[in-house]
Amino acid sequence: MTRKSMRTAVVLTALLAFAAGGVLSAQGMDRMKAQVHERTLKNGMKFIVMEQHEAPVASFHVYADVGSAQESYGITGISHILEHMAFKGTTTVGTKDYAAESKVLDELDRAYDQLAREQSRLQPDEKRVNELKARFEELQKQAKEFVVNNEYFDMVMQQGDTGVNAYTNYDATQYLNSLPANKLEFWMAITSDRFLNPVFREFYKERDVIQEERRLGVETQPIGKLIEDFMATAYKAHPYHHYVVGHMSDLQHITIQDVKDYFRKYYSPSNLTAAVVGDVDPAEVFRLAELYFGRIPSGPRPEPLRTVEPEQWGERRVAVTAQSQPVLLVGYHKPDVRHADNGALDALANIIGQGRSSRLWESLVKKEKAATQVASMNTFPGEKYPNLIVFFSMPSKDKTSAQSLELIDREIEKVKKEGVTPQELAKYKQTAKKALIDQMKSNARLAALLTRYDVMEGDWRRLFDELAAIERITAADVQRVANTYLAARNRTIGEIVPETK
Repeated sequence: MTRKSMRTAVVLTALLAFAAGGVLSAQGMDRMKAQVHERTLKNGMKFIVMEQHEAPVASFHVYADVGSAQESYGITGISHILEHMAFKGTTTVGTKDYAAESKVLDELDRAYDQLAREQSRLQPDEKRVNELKARFEELQKQAKEFVVNNEYFDMVMQQGDTGVNAYTNYDATQYLNSLPANKLEFWMAITSDRFLNPVFREFYKERDVIQEERRLGVETQPIGKLIEDFMATAYKAHPYHHYVVGHMSDLQHITIQDVKDYFRKYYSPSNLTAAVVGDVDPAEVFRLAELYFGRIPSGPRPEPLRTVEPEQWGERRVAVTAQSQPVLLVGYHKPDVRHADNGALDALANIIGQGRSSRLWESLVKKEKAATQVASMNTFPGEKYPNLIVFFSMPSKDKTSAQSLELIDREIEKVKKEGVTPQELAKYKQTAKKALIDQMKSNARLAALLTRYDVMEGDWRRLFDELAAIERITAADVQRVANTYLAARNRTIGEIVPETK
């Protein structure tokens, strides 16, 4: 056996031993934990580094602690817009001549502002509107002449990046790269530049692209319509009530200044956490982080979200009429991911509705043939703030959502009264621990986990305690949380009602 394969075998053996609850399990996780180092730069940005020397590669993850939950009325969708803008380049990447380009971009923004003001008047001057539109379109053409399309993507892929990506959700915006380990300084240079010298070029073009994403993902999709209306009904105050993509009217009117202000507020170093996992030397990572990311001026950490969703006073219902088969979605309010009950709620969701051995599958699909698909999920749509545990059913032909709801209620009541079996709980624990171990085999997923646990749960070290936390869940815990949270007054019911001819 080679030294490399021996090292890999040792790590996997330790993980598997821990999952089995063996004596060596805690020691194995402690060894992994000892491979992690952290440092916070003077400007407030935190770096978490985990040494994994099995292969000469490294994964990089930047976690911006901002998602659609930070958006207020008038700028919904702006977090997602900023994610798109991050790939448009900087003062040196994505441009042929930034000095000249910047002048055109300034003129373009002024022209757009004039056009928007004229269009918003009670009685717009149509001649003036047309003149301003023509000027705006001409400046867009001029600005395009300076753009080097996809230069950022081309640069990182030429250096061997196999994981360049980004995504925005309700809680965060995250940026991913996976590169050969000897490209560490390249990543530091190009990524710090994205946060130090961003240029939001092609903003108006990209805004149109995101509007099309909304049309395709929400407005022409029955499930998309249901989820949007369901969340707006379940949440009357907290910003989980709007979709990540934003409302169309906001997407049509968000300005470049809105984006700049939002970036300045939420992309300060104190709101960013980076993880580097792979064949790296932590001391070198921290040295380069100080050199490159330390250049970014510090700023205050954004104030916490003030709005807390108030107590729900009774069952809520919403129906979407669409050309679709019926669909049922049932959600119950519950605490955030840091709450002590969250682990038992994960187990509850799994036992009731995840997979073909779940209670909903056995009852609704196999026995009653009332549904073709069932599912459940804890922490929906996000996890940072109090959220929902949801149950989903797609009724079979000639069956109704009402029948699915009755059967779902029946299974929930069984858990409340009788609890779950030792076999069900053991199966959940085995599945959950295996899923976590599988994630920990990947540098990229480890980087994502480290940042998530550090920001979302307050400390990356909690990742290495997670398997033990799963093992501590009892059948009594699962029964208790079912009785605590799965109450009719605490739920929202959404359904797609098929259009009748």
